[in-house]
Amino acid sequence: MLCCLRSSRRESVDVTNNSGTASESSGAIAEFNKAVSFELSFFSGVYGTGIGFTKRFGSDAVKYVGISGICIGAGEIAGGALFGILGKKTNKYGRDPVILLGYLFHMITFFGIYINLPSKATLHETMQPAIINSSVTLAMVCAFGLGFGDACYNTQIYSILGSIYSEDSAPAFALFKFFQSIAAAIAFFYSSALELPYQLFIMAVFGTLGTFSFWFVEWEEYCRIAKEKAERKFKE
Repeated sequence: MLCCLRSSRRESVDVTNNSGTASESSGAIAEFNKAVSFELSFFSGVYGTGIGFTKRFGSDAVKYVGISGICIGAGEIAGGALFGILGKKTNKYGRDPVILLGYLFHMITFFGIYINLPSKATLHETMQPAIINSSVTLAMVCAFGLGFGDACYNTQIYSILGSIYSEDSAPAFALFKFFQSIAAAIAFFYSSALELPYQLFIMAVFGTLGTFSFWFVEWEEYCRIAKEKAERKFKE
């Protein structure tokens, strides 16, 4: 069906328009670094599996898989409402604090999962003890944290992409989704072979890289806008 679509006619672009140069402040590498920061495959498949395989939650541990999904969704809704719908108020100090909040939520949540679930829980059913006595309540709190932290990242990345690539946003969002999907596929591939601590370590490392890459792009965009404002004021 896509092959049958007519090719679009490109409109002429005014090369003297400064807004058209915004896309130059961020490239594919930055978008890739931001995309791989998401634990999309982890909370959508691995975490629920880990809960269901943790037999220390009881013989009917599988029922908590659905509840954890609800908690993840609640976290996504809470984060989306707080930083999306009320974005004008929460973004008063920029996008950086929201990304930092999402990063902290992720790191704390990863630690909670690490101490609460057995290391082999993502591979098969197990009675292996975790670092602490496995708690259903903590598992649900961590599920909420995964959703909330992901919402922090999603709202701000969509915001910055729409800002930087305001003149031609479709390719930017397509590139972002492309690399995010690749990262998710890679994570699904290794999730069936690596124990939980290794998966959490990978997400912590790429979460850190993704956070710093976002800040780098955000600061470059801030400097570019400040420079343009100063030049316009000087001309006036």
